[in-house]
Amino acid sequence: MYEIIRKRELNPTVTEMHILAPLVAKKAKPGQFIILRVDEEGERIPLTVAGTDPEKGTVRIIFQIVGATTAKLNHKNAGEFIQDFVGPLGEATKTEGVKKVCIVGGGVGCAIALPVAEEFHRLGAEVVSIIGFRSQDLLILEDEFKACSDRLIVMTDDGSYARQGNVTVPLKEMLEGGERFDEVITIGPLIMMKFVVAAVKPFGIPCTVSMNPIMIDGTGMCGGCRLTLLKEDGTRVTKFACVDGPDFNGYEVDFDEAMSRGRMYMHFEKRAYTEACNLFART
Repeated sequence: MYEIIRKRELNPTVTEMHILAPLVAKKAKPGQFIILRVDEEGERIPLTVAGTDPEKGTVRIIFQIVGATTAKLNHKNAGEFIQDFVGPLGEATKTEGVKKVCIVGGGVGCAIALPVAEEFHRLGAEVVSIIGFRSQDLLILEDEFKACSDRLIVMTDDGSYARQGNVTVPLKEMLEGGERFDEVITIGPLIMMKFVVAAVKPFGIPCTVSMNPIMIDGTGMCGGCRLTLLKEDGTRVTKFACVDGPDFNGYEVDFDEAMSRGRMYMHFEKRAYTEACNLFART
């Protein structure tokens, strides 16, 4: 059992928790993830490590309440426990040789992007961060990004805060204006990452995407998290996000297939979420 040390609402649909898990906190690196179960009957869900405090032995997770399991997790409070908390899993984000990086985060994906930006900042790289949200009400982690970015650009789709537009707008402006980066790293909704990759490709800058497909065991055995990479010679290669990723060369990812697979269980997720909400309403 793993104790919830701290819980904080970041916006009406996104929650931050600090979990007491000393062994995970000691080893986890930016880009890696954990798999948890809320209770003995619960399903396994992956969540990216949003930060660690090895001295306190805590791991920060940030999740959006979108399904039954995240609803159950959000129903827990500080001082309560969750059943399982396994990790770190996956490959850490590669940082070698990068002196100037652009981090592009969207929505709750900013929780994954933040520790990556913090690590580059710690290593002395110049960090330019672009974070985007649908509206001001959904804004998260602005102060944290300010602290680790040489420049921070905030975008909202509806213009309710900062600058109106999507994250590709300032990215294209910088690139078309002659600014260059050693790497662009983008983390967020699949459609957003697809368009970020398209924006960067004409300039030949390495572009890394963080993939979060359907996942069960986290060891490559179930195959649920498989992705197709399209190589330059036309070959199609299957990889598994849990063991080969979650970071991949954005130019190779078949985003259309990934988005199609991501919608496979949407109906079941909505039904399970409704059942969970009804259960909480009765208790």
